[in-house]
Formats: sequence, structure tokens, C-alpha cells
Amino acid sequence: MTTADRPAPLPRLNILRTIALYKLVKVLLLLAIAYGEVRLSDASLTAKLLDWASARPLGLEHHVVTWLLEKFSGMSASQVHALRIVTLSYAALFAIEGVGLWMQKRWAEWLTTIITASLIPLEVYELFFRPNLGKLAVLIANIAIVAYLVWHVLRTRHKHGDSAPV
Repeated sequence: MTTADRPAPLPRLNILRTIALYKLVKVLLLLAIAYGEVRLSDASLTAKLLDWASARPLGLEHHVVTWLLEKFSGMSASQVHALRIVTLSYAALFAIEGVGLWMQKRWAEWLTTIITASLIPLEVYELFFRPNLGKLAVLIANIAIVAYLVWHVLRTRHKHGDSAPV
């Protein structure tokens, strides 16, 4: 069999780029949350929701929607502002991680390893007190990411001129 007769090799799964896509999807979700928060804080949108609910004789009752909106937006202006800053900060951090990993930068491997590992105890705490499958899936994904990145960084450190093995 000649080389011309062989089938083309399958593309190799690039785990760093897969992790990068995971981080960039999280960026999009955080930006969507920030956008949704801004839209819900719009007084005209709130009025439209209340008008819509009051026009539904068999649907949601007006007082239920009013209560939900008050409950949902029960934060003070400073709390909403702080939440917006935290959300956008996480989005920026995940964007830096994702782009750096996509470009296969060594600093992004370290950054992602450290930041992802530092969040695992919080995820375990959250899963322990408010368990659900989504939180479990995120925890498992983040543990797998940290394990892979630690293995990858240790395996490739000599190629990048890092210190000798311990």
C-alpha cells in the first residue's frame, strides 16, 4: 500500500483548544447574563412585563409577577453595580484564558491551572449545599481541566525552558 492509498489521518484532538472553547463559551454566557441584568433593570421593560401579565386572564397573575420582579431586583443599586463588575470581570478573565490557550501560550496554561484550581473548593461547597447535575458537571469538567493542565505543564516544561523536574 502506497502513501497515496492510505486514508488521510484524522485531525488530532487539541485539548488546549477545547479548553479554550469551554472558557470562551463561559464568556458568552456571562456577557448574556450581564446583558439580561441591564435589560431587566430597564423600567420600560418592567412595565411591559407587568402589562403582559395583567392581560392574561388564565395566565400569571399581576401580583405574582410584581412580587417576582421585586424579589428579583431586590438588590440595592450598589449591589447591582458590584454584581455587574464581578460578572464582567469574570468574563474578561475567561476571555484572557481562552484566547491565551487558543494561541497555546505558556502563561495561559499556568493562569488557567491556578484560577480553575482555586475555584474548585467553592464549587464543592456549592455542590454540597445546593446540589444539581449542572454544578456536578462543571465541577467534573474543571477537575479534568486542572488535572490535564498540570500534567501538560509538567510534561512540556523542558521544551519551554522551565526549571528542571523536582
